[in-house]
Amino acid sequence: MRFDAVIFDLDGTLLDTLEDIADSANTILARHGHPQHSLDDYRYFVGDGVRKLTRRILPETARDDATVDKMVKEFRREYDANWNNKTTVYPGVPGMLDGLTDRGLPLSIFSNKPDDFTKKCVTELLATWSFEIIMGLRKGVPPKPDPLGAFEIAKQLGLRPPQIIFVGDTSIDMKTAVASGMFPVGALWGFRTADELQLSGAQAIIEKPEDVLYLL
Repeated sequence: MRFDAVIFDLDGTLLDTLEDIADSANTILARHGHPQHSLDDYRYFVGDGVRKLTRRILPETARDDATVDKMVKEFRREYDANWNNKTTVYPGVPGMLDGLTDRGLPLSIFSNKPDDFTKKCVTELLATWSFEIIMGLRKGVPPKPDPLGAFEIAKQLGLRPPQIIFVGDTSIDMKTAVASGMFPVGALWGFRTADELQLSGAQAIIEKPEDVLYLL
């Protein structure tokens, strides 16, 4: 099968963002006297956007809408100030992006991270490479795994979904690829397990970023 473009998830796929997310979230929890969570817990808290992250980290007795709204605002302020303390590009990602660029494939990013944070992360840490479309979570557009954003990217690229590889590290990404008709590729260096990726529809599982090149 011929592939003519690649869409990447961001957190857990191109960038290891987990520690800064966890640190920011635990800071606001501690501020309000709530229990904090381990780094491994955050592997399963993230992926569905800031609001769901915030709801998940709060005690069940503190998940009313007003509290969640307040904590979302606090998290955004905390994360905005500290998002790049520990965040790094995953080893192997630069070589992968170089290889895809050399092949002339258009690259895009589709994330459930808020759109402003998504673009900030890419601008500061992935500026070496050119991405046709950088899309985070925006008002009025449903988050992944709803395929609407994936369809929008395909339309802007002028390609049919089956021509596009979708690379991500969670079930959310695999379900997005399946729902949109793209080729789902699960990244094992990210936040989740091979079992989760396979059960969610991954048609290929890769252990290293450069393995994407072999799919071409």
